[in-house]
Amino acid sequence: MTAASEIASEPARRTYSFLGPAGTFTEAALAQVPEARGHHWVPVHNVGEALADVIEGRSDAAMIAIENSVDGGVSTTQDALATVPGLRIIGEYLVPVNFVLVARPGTKLSDVSLVAGHPVAYAQCLQWLTRALPAHAHIPAASNVASAVGLLDGTSDADAAIAPPTITEHHDLEVLAENIGDNPNAVTRFVLVGRTVAPTPPTGADKTSLIVELPKDYPGALLELLEQFATRGINLSLLASRPIGDALGRYRFVIDADGHIQDERMADALLGLRRFSPKVIFLGSYPRADRAVVRYPDRYSDDIFVEARDWLRGLLSGEPDL
Repeated sequence: MTAASEIASEPARRTYSFLGPAGTFTEAALAQVPEARGHHWVPVHNVGEALADVIEGRSDAAMIAIENSVDGGVSTTQDALATVPGLRIIGEYLVPVNFVLVARPGTKLSDVSLVAGHPVAYAQCLQWLTRALPAHAHIPAASNVASAVGLLDGTSDADAAIAPPTITEHHDLEVLAENIGDNPNAVTRFVLVGRTVAPTPPTGADKTSLIVELPKDYPGALLELLEQFATRGINLSLLASRPIGDALGRYRFVIDADGHIQDERMADALLGLRRFSPKVIFLGSYPRADRAVVRYPDRYSDDIFVEARDWLRGLLSGEPDL
């Protein structure tokens, strides 16, 4: 084999965007993706930049936070997925979330009056901060790592910063307090987003994500939307509303449904949604992060949907009743 053919046979190097800099929870989520290991990881400043990298071909996929067990949905991500076409969720990953309070070497906790932190992280540590530093003030930061880096590069006036526990692996900072998160069970859900592709085959432990708009505002409109799932035995693990932005009272709904688009019941529900709603955005069907097998009553099995369709086909063709 020639040197040229050896180079040609090597797998193409892929690029992944994530909210940086190094050490963020988003990077920890990306580290869970087997196919991303050994490839090129690009830190970006925000969700919009990460998705633009994908759409414009600079990255093959982007890891972004979409939901937190404490604060709920990440609105910037949900809004971006609703308005940026040509994207698909291809996987989800869960990262336990806790925080440390760090400062420049030599700083004591009693010296701290100004704390830098990402707004979401700050909200998750507020009870601890109120107890330990009742007179503190907060400076918002772009990311959980940027809050700490600012202490070292002089871009922040803060005395201390809320950061991930791994921050000291990357920067010379002193830990003033550990486990400062108010909820020890906090988890953030991340999704890996790529360009539009066909969904991977179902695994039996899958999730389907959608964004759906109501046709108009009238009593029972949301109930009609939800019935598309309930009458087919589909459980919803997420239902969140986000303003469409064109008028007061106009909302779109972000939905996570248990199952895969290739499941007969899910496909039937999507057809019902398409008939009902003026806009249905299919974000993807992908394996659940917890790998929990989706359970449902026997009357909603694929075979039941196929049999019902065959029965109707027989009626239309004039087949005799058996």
